[in-house]
Amino acid sequence: MTHLPPAEYYATLPHHIGGAGAILHDTDGRFLLVEPAYGDGHWEIPGGAMDEGEYPWDTARREIKEELGLDLTPGRLLAVDWVPPQPDGRPALANYLFDGGPVTETHAKERIRLAAGELTAWHLAAPTEWDTLMAPHMARRLHACANALADHTTAYLHHGTAPTNNHRDHR
Repeated sequence: MTHLPPAEYYATLPHHIGGAGAILHDTDGRFLLVEPAYGDGHWEIPGGAMDEGEYPWDTARREIKEELGLDLTPGRLLAVDWVPPQPDGRPALANYLFDGGPVTETHAKERIRLAAGELTAWHLAAPTEWDTLMAPHMARRLHACANALADHTTAYLHHGTAPTNNHRDHR
């Protein structure tokens, strides 16, 4: 068996990207969603891509500040979602979702400052709205986060769904 130098060995491994976001929620179980100025028309949670060498928790904090103008400290990890490579060429994604803490409609109206050119609106959306407003895997991810909040657990997901013996069916 031939051993490769570390740099050559690492170059043979698959590549993936990381992202992180925060779930801001109210006492009625609504989550704060944002409408991107770009994309496919689906709403998302505040968050984004990890920078080189950045920890997921730091990414969530940075993205909340950049996107919403809020300086908040993320809480516990609610979910990790592994999303396989996509047909559009996007590599596999590990997405980390943290508890962003409570928010009220009044607090949000007073303090949120959407990133110009990146977001066009925010909305405190009830769970019944998630399946309509969001891409299917994102809605599944939010339902898992709602359960994790309620149960004080952390969800491990495959494209928004808890893995089973046939987890590949959820791509």
